[in-house]
Amino acid sequence: MVIKIILLVLFFAITVAIGFYCRKKSANVNQFVLGGRSIGPWMSAFAYGTSYFSAVIFVGYAGQFGWKFGLSTTWVGIGNALIGSLAAWLLLGRRTRIMTQHLGSITMPDFFEKRYDSKNLKLAASAIIFIFMIPYTASLYNGLSRIFGMAFNIDYSVCIIVMAVLTAVYVIAGGYFATAFNDFVQGIIMLGGIVLIIIFVLNGHGGFSQAVSDLSKVPDASGNTGSFTSLFGPDLKALIGVVLLTSLGTWGLPQMVHKFYAIKSDSAIKQGTVISTVFALIIAGGCYFLGGFGRIFDSSSFVSESGVLYDAIIPSVLSKMPDILIGIAVVLVLSASMSTLSSLVLTSSSTLTLDFIKGTVIKDMNEKKQMKTIRFLLAFFIVVSVVLALIQYKSKVNFIAQLMGISWGALAGSFLGPFIFGLYWKRTTKESVWISFLAAVAVTVTNTFIVKLFETPIIAGVAAMLLSLVLVPVVSLITKKPDSRLVDSIFCCYTKKTITKAAD
Repeated sequence: MVIKIILLVLFFAITVAIGFYCRKKSANVNQFVLGGRSIGPWMSAFAYGTSYFSAVIFVGYAGQFGWKFGLSTTWVGIGNALIGSLAAWLLLGRRTRIMTQHLGSITMPDFFEKRYDSKNLKLAASAIIFIFMIPYTASLYNGLSRIFGMAFNIDYSVCIIVMAVLTAVYVIAGGYFATAFNDFVQGIIMLGGIVLIIIFVLNGHGGFSQAVSDLSKVPDASGNTGSFTSLFGPDLKALIGVVLLTSLGTWGLPQMVHKFYAIKSDSAIKQGTVISTVFALIIAGGCYFLGGFGRIFDSSSFVSESGVLYDAIIPSVLSKMPDILIGIAVVLVLSASMSTLSSLVLTSSSTLTLDFIKGTVIKDMNEKKQMKTIRFLLAFFIVVSVVLALIQYKSKVNFIAQLMGISWGALAGSFLGPFIFGLYWKRTTKESVWISFLAAVAVTVTNTFIVKLFETPIIAGVAAMLLSLVLVPVVSLITKKPDSRLVDSIFCCYTKKTITKAAD
């Protein structure tokens, strides 16, 4: 217990110290929200990766899908690396950085307003972000509490309050630069931690070959053996759905795309592409690979007559490790969760302030007021998310994976098509953006609260994203072309020549 507490205290001390160290680098709105658009490749890549992978992945997804698909769930991690990271950086990185700088947009809703010449689109986008970030945040707290409960045997409410307060301190103090700096440190912890944990867990079960052999003998729902060690697992269709949701979804998530706004140069994007892909391959691939062995461990703590408690699988596996490794696992999951939480609350508060309140609720809002409002809303959003997480804990709720599916489906389903086509296609119309927003929210809300259109929130999320990619071009072709002068003035940023000063 002493070892675990020491590791935790050190982690908290470093995190808060970084927040206050970065305070001077966050004096204005541009610095606070975007780090002055001066973030280098390593910090940008790690910020992207740590915002991508949290306790939701490590505890919820790895446990649930590892149980369902066996070793084939590793394909989810590979998909995250190749589609969610590599393809996202290649297709979106440079164009996002250039166009958002050209337009002077700081947030995704601000981009929609300036790209499509519609203030109402900005207001609608900011409302969608603020509302549907909440289920995602709740799932972060849920996943973290499982690990803390296993390691320290402390109450759920204590876990989320501690995490929330510490995250609020360093984000409010240092803004995006503090978040990116902490993400870099937390990313290093995640890389080392996942490698150590996998090695120990498999060695404790006789090594990799023995673990695979044992898993191959486990029967699936049809009584067949070997499906959990096969290349594509027992349910290829469901596996593809998870790959698409967790990989393609990042292309339309505001907290992920935001990293491209802040990166400093084209060369930094090229470097960041490689770093981010390798990071995702190790972290996501490692998490899902570990989860794939869930069925060969003692299941008494997570399997009962009522079914499988998926969110308890990974904590149960980790509980058998020595204290030093449990401490590392706790810091690993805490790192992943705090980095994602900081990204979510910064995105939500800046969006609500700059895109909804400024110019709409408060007409005259100078920079000082904007900074105060963003910081206030950061704290407010964290408090609301804590309250909702406690309410969720005391009531009957979905598993972590389902909560994240609701959030990702609504957000990525709303923004995926409008953002990608907005970067590449001059013909994209604001009417198509409205249709994408409405369709994604309608699918998510209907499937969650009214009628089950799809079997799970995950499949509903995938449907919303694919629908966005279809609706935007179709509706754009049947609606009036946007003003050519406006569009040309926006897209000229890609053809501008840049003159650099020769070195002395």
